[in-house]
Amino acid sequence: MKDEELQKLVESISEEWFGLSFNHAATFNSRLRTTGGRYLLRSHNLEFNKKHFDQFGMEELIGIIKHELCHYHLHLKRKGYKHQDQDFKKLLNQVGGSRYCQVVPGQRRVEEYKHLYECRDCMTKYKRKRKMDTAKYVCGRCRGRLRKIS
Repeated sequence: MKDEELQKLVESISEEWFGLSFNHAATFNSRLRTTGGRYLLRSHNLEFNKKHFDQFGMEELIGIIKHELCHYHLHLKRKGYKHQDQDFKKLLNQVGGSRYCQVVPGQRRVEEYKHLYECRDCMTKYKRKRKMDTAKYVCGRCRGRLRKIS
């Protein structure tokens, strides 16, 4: 799929599902890594991750388009366009857009834990990416002292 086809698809989804026209640019952005798409507040353009279309197909792309169009139309109407706003959640539910996109294999960096701590009393284990001060922090379950295992 090329950018011209994407533009037509976004315009048709906007007309069909929102009853409003889409008057800005919709393009693929190959630099997007952790998201399926984004709405640019200043230019009102939409960008989409081509890898989501290549990996998961048209149905996944349509869900992402509906999601980004919710941001677009609500922002232009000066309503709550952010993820936590009720206007956004309600409109997204009405049009059947996807709340989250699937993870493209190899795109997101999954970092394992580096430090392992254990409570001396209840033996609860805590996996952490960052080092903790065991003199300052205690177990969240029993308030016992922590010790570093690895």
